Amino acid sequence: MEAGCFDPAPLKMLQSLPMRVLAVSDKVEPVLYSSVVNERIGPVDLILSCGDLPFYYLEYLTSVVNRPCYYVFGNHGREIEFQGGNWNEKRAPLGAIDLHINTAREGNLIMAGLEGSIRYNSAPRYQYTERGMMMNIMRLAPKLMANRLRYGRYLDVLVAHSPPWGIHDQPDRAHQGFKSFLTFMRWFKPRYLLHGHIHLYRLDVVTQTRYCETEVINVYPFQVLDLEPAT
Repeated sequence: MEAGCFDPAPLKMLQSLPMRVLAVSDKVEPVLYSSVVNERIGPVDLILSCGDLPFYYLEYLTSVVNRPCYYVFGNHGREIEFQGGNWNEKRAPLGAIDLHINTAREGNLIMAGLEGSIRYNSAPRYQYTERGMMMNIMRLAPKLMANRLRYGRYLDVLVAHSPPWGIHDQPDRAHQGFKSFLTFMRWFKPRYLLHGHIHLYRLDVVTQTRYCETEVINVYPFQVLDLEPAT
């Protein structure tokens, strides 16, 4: 090899290595909320939460697994704790990072997040009309464009609570997905969309579906996934 030159193949291979991710949602799983969590899941690079989990659970996982944790809120939001003789509202899990309308990069994986569910009652937060969710997407779009300029792609993983419309969702209003997520996938082409919100009670329910260039995965109550960057 000539002086001053290098083979880009090893760098490209490093950038394409998968990240091993613990993805959680909606239910405190006893085998994870225990002293054997690391033995159960093995080494992971990252924790991603798709919402509706108590803060103490995310704080425990972050501490014991000892890896960065990113989350979005589900449709239920904050929790109340008893501290110093008073009941106080906690606004976020300690040590974890809120991804809603934000992007982040860990290793070679670029992430973004969109919280909440479709609006189905008068709750003040964490529920959105289709218009409201599209406004969230438009607020996120400049950050995705910046990723495109810097890294050559918008994102690898969208972390959401709700599924897209017609993919893993349910006919009742509270569990309908967002049509705007279909638009998001066509525009920004994430390799993965991780969601929760849809509880699973049967083994034959479909939990992974491909839409355009995106693998849509229901992670309820947890999955350990090898996530590769988009090409």
